[in-house]
Amino acid sequence: MDNLIVKTILGFMFLMLVLGLALFLSAGSLNFWQAWVYLAVFAACTILITLYLIKKDRELLAGRVQAGPIAETQRTQQIIQSLASLFFIGIFIVPGLDFRFGWSNVPPLMSLISDGFVAIGFYIVFLVFRENSYTRATIEVSAEQNVITSGPYAVVRHPMYAGAMPLLVFTPIALGSWAGVPISILLILIIVARLLDEERFLKANLSGYEEYCQKVRYRLLPLIW
Repeated sequence: MDNLIVKTILGFMFLMLVLGLALFLSAGSLNFWQAWVYLAVFAACTILITLYLIKKDRELLAGRVQAGPIAETQRTQQIIQSLASLFFIGIFIVPGLDFRFGWSNVPPLMSLISDGFVAIGFYIVFLVFRENSYTRATIEVSAEQNVITSGPYAVVRHPMYAGAMPLLVFTPIALGSWAGVPISILLILIIVARLLDEERFLKANLSGYEEYCQKVRYRLLPLIW
């Protein structure tokens, strides 16, 4: 087993451990069925995407493994990623607290439907990975990198962030919590800040990106923004 696969497996296990601890410690109970269903959906989607990358695009997988505030080279992005990590954990801790103290009343069917929207968000991210091998976890430009204009990039300029939106918005609902939705919205605002800073970087460093922005008008939401 090569180092990339070992690092990928360890990273996945660590992520699932962190999410599990955030959910069940804050809930104070393992009898949190929404959390078990959500973690199963999250793990299945992540594993399927990872298996695809192992088979089809190991270079992209290597770029995705190097993630987080420390991996960023720009100070602005280090701050943005630190805030994003904080709020990301928050969208699991708050639903756990919600379960413990009974703040929300989300119908079970709505939680399950929300799990479906989480899976749709992962699918959009998969489409982005399939189309663009330069979708690294950090903001950088490779020497051989070209502007991608096909697939989801023909619709919006940042389709991976567009895919992250339903994933983030529906995560707390899938976990049976209305109280976690404001945390998701704050996280999306942080992603918007990252997106705008990323666009400035790409316009300055990626040939043809300025022209691409003129061709594809919408950043995140078709016909809106």
